[in-house]
Amino acid sequence: MRLTTKGRFAVTAMIDLAMRHGSGPVTLSEISERQKISLSYLEQLFGKLRRHALVDSVRGPGGGYCLAKSMDQVSVADIILAVDEPIDATQCGGKENCRDEQKCLTHDLWAALNDRIFDYLHSVTLSQLVTDQKSDNIKVIRDQRIGKKKNESAVSA
Repeated sequence: MRLTTKGRFAVTAMIDLAMRHGSGPVTLSEISERQKISLSYLEQLFGKLRRHALVDSVRGPGGGYCLAKSMDQVSVADIILAVDEPIDATQCGGKENCRDEQKCLTHDLWAALNDRIFDYLHSVTLSQLVTDQKSDNIKVIRDQRIGKKKNESAVSA
């Protein structure tokens, strides 16, 4: 399976959007700045995400994008498939014409891998990724505080 930047960036942008869920529409320029993804690339991705009903656009001043579904209802597989990212480890795109128009010896192996990858990506929701990200941020803040206290103790000693 080749997951290109299209799929990676779409998932990253959706996590960013989901982390701000409930605080109004988020502009693509804000996501672009935070995630260091080209604004024009995000525009292309969000057009596809909107057509697949994963995001809604809000026009006018204060506009931007919001999630169209609950975070629990959006899987990583949904996002990747929405931006036309194939989840396929076979050489033939699943057509079974891998070698001289015949199925190659390893076709079934790669097709089974595709199924497992898809099942895994389908099982991971946007909600889980947001929870994991917030948990990681709390750990960083806690570690920074612990490091600051250690430095203060060392200076006063």
